[in-house]
Amino acid sequence: MAKKVAVLAVNPVNGCGLFQYLEAFFENGISYTVFAVSDQKEIKTNSGISLTVDDVIANLKGHEDEFDALVFSCGDAVPVFRENANKPYNVDLMEVIHTFGEKGKIMIGHCAGAMMFDFAGITKGKKVAVHPLAKPAIQNGTATDEKSEIDGNFFTAQDENTIWSMMPQIIEALK
Repeated sequence: MAKKVAVLAVNPVNGCGLFQYLEAFFENGISYTVFAVSDQKEIKTNSGISLTVDDVIANLKGHEDEFDALVFSCGDAVPVFRENANKPYNVDLMEVIHTFGEKGKIMIGHCAGAMMFDFAGITKGKKVAVHPLAKPAIQNGTATDEKSEIDGNFFTAQDENTIWSMMPQIIEALK
């Protein structure tokens, strides 16, 4: 039986990355729910396309056991994360990531995804692929120069253009 995936979409989200995950999950019969890292379900892609997703991250808190995997879909909201770290939805983001990681669930992300996993304190002893500009921010895990890294339950890619290099293994892990 396929696993159930919680997909986190920041606002604005990188549509290219988000849609790669969603299309692959849909085509392979993998159940997913998209949660906006926002206080509303209406978000935008970094190219300005409006999206209405399934729910908001506040409603994922406390329901982590209903999912087997977490996807962090990066976007233009990440470069200004520090300025907005105290917003309730970003506090929820870090708590949700930490809870999924502590429970040993499958963790998937690209671009700054590994950085967010690292900030949540769940990458100790893990090799991760991260956007080259975010590489110095990795303090707990080990950032590599690979297009993607698969280390146990962690699946990370440098950016949306390298998600494809780990997608077959992601699908296999989720089926």
